[in-house]
Amino acid sequence: MGLFKNKDERRVEREMKIRGGMRSIEKSIRQQEKFSEDFIKNAQHARKIGDEQQYQFIRGALKKTAVVKKMLERQLLAMKNAMLIQAQAQASAQFAESMNLMAREIGRVFGELDLTKTQAQWERAVSQAGSMEERMEVFLDSMEQSAISGSAATSSKDELVSDDEIDRMIQADVLAAEKQELGKLDELESEIAKELGATKQKD
Repeated sequence: MGLFKNKDERRVEREMKIRGGMRSIEKSIRQQEKFSEDFIKNAQHARKIGDEQQYQFIRGALKKTAVVKKMLERQLLAMKNAMLIQAQAQASAQFAESMNLMAREIGRVFGELDLTKTQAQWERAVSQAGSMEERMEVFLDSMEQSAISGSAATSSKDELVSDDEIDRMIQADVLAAEKQELGKLDELESEIAKELGATKQKD
């Protein structure tokens, strides 16, 4: 039955898949946060009992967890930005389609002679709108390549998370600030959902 889905159904299906991917990333971020909490407690315990070997091992695991969490947060933010750009591109496409319909209606009213002139004018407008969509696609491709490059860069752990930062995470409870940042991401997702809902209502 998938072959017989209309345009709106396919669009909704794509949006659901994107949202599912975002929820999966958010779940992974929360998992990394829980791992960090456990590693910090274990590192503090190892330091308390004087087990330096275990302390260094846990410290390394905590650093790796922090790198993964930052990478996931960047991916989530990139997806949310892409959804906003997609909504803008969709609005531009609807504008072009409306202008095309208006041009044909004007041509029908004023006759064949005016139709030729009007079609030329609106075809130029539609072509400009199409060029804008192409630029949006190039931008999205560029964003995706940047995300890939960013993920590759995480292999250099010292560039993203310093040793001093890891020590501060162990010695002081900095996870409260990270939870607040995650809450901001949730608020951003809620705002995007409202924007998409408003766009659907306009449709």
